[in-house]
Amino acid sequence: MSRRSPSIEDIARAAGVANSTVSRALRDNPLISSDVRAHIQQLAREMGYTPNGIAQSLQNRRTNTIGLVVTSIADPFFGDVAKGVEQGAQAAGLSVVLSASHNDPAQEQAIIETFQRRRVDGIIVADSQISRNHAGPLARADVPTVLINSQAEQPSTMLHSVAVDDAYGAQLAAEHLLHLGHRKVGYLGVSNRPKSNRDRQEGFCNALSVAGAAPRPEQMVIAAAEERLNDDVATGQALLSALLHADVTAVFCYNDMIAIGVLMACRDEGIRVPHELSVVGFDDIALAQYVTPPLTTIHQPKIELGRLAIETLLNLVDDRPAQNHVIRPTLVQRASTARLI
Repeated sequence: MSRRSPSIEDIARAAGVANSTVSRALRDNPLISSDVRAHIQQLAREMGYTPNGIAQSLQNRRTNTIGLVVTSIADPFFGDVAKGVEQGAQAAGLSVVLSASHNDPAQEQAIIETFQRRRVDGIIVADSQISRNHAGPLARADVPTVLINSQAEQPSTMLHSVAVDDAYGAQLAAEHLLHLGHRKVGYLGVSNRPKSNRDRQEGFCNALSVAGAAPRPEQMVIAAAEERLNDDVATGQALLSALLHADVTAVFCYNDMIAIGVLMACRDEGIRVPHELSVVGFDDIALAQYVTPPLTTIHQPKIELGRLAIETLLNLVDDRPAQNHVIRPTLVQRASTARLI
């Protein structure tokens, strides 16, 4: 049978003082003399006393817990975002509870409501589908909430956010391919992350249009929700053929996972990358540098996104001023792009 953990009552009995004296001493309350505090704290260590987290939560009205919602735990992008959140949370003495919405707005809402019922101190939602129409009840729930890369077509201004400048990143991709001499460039996107897909597609097309290389409709392929198969890699594998029929010499993909699917499809079809087709991704996940050939991509500072999100959330939790953040991505050139010959 396991040994019972010592309680405040046990320490008080051993020290010959009242329970309230032990409680104050363990909280380093200056009302208790320094000698008594030191004696009681030493006794607590020797007896192996562990504070009751639930009792402390009831006392200070905090659970010291943050809820984090991501769309998928299988996507390496969110692994880095979660790492940034966890680093900031741990430094503040908070725990993080992770849950996945699988790009389902109803499931996302259910997870948020569960976090609210559990009285978490704050909530961070990545790739949120929360629209302007649904943000009111969330903001009034009195649980500080921060969005990372919101995907709502009409994002809420009631909630704080941290985001990457998708249009600027896509512009960098287009300018890179134009610099390499490509004029017939395709875009492979998704429909279930509408805001970032729209911004990336528009930023990409606008940069090409300025250079007199505006893409034709058949060079823009957007995967419908039912076409996404099991994941983004499968999407890239399945939809590359549609772009090849448009006679493109380069492809900009919504993210690295789709770009990796494109590389796999090229290998299967005997298409040499980058000699016959240049490929650019978006995100710069760790895998991007290890595929063959290593992937040229747009780098999102993923850990920084998570770190800024928890920093913003902690400011809200502690009633300090908080601001929204928009981060500019950068181009990382590797071997999947080359000058058009």
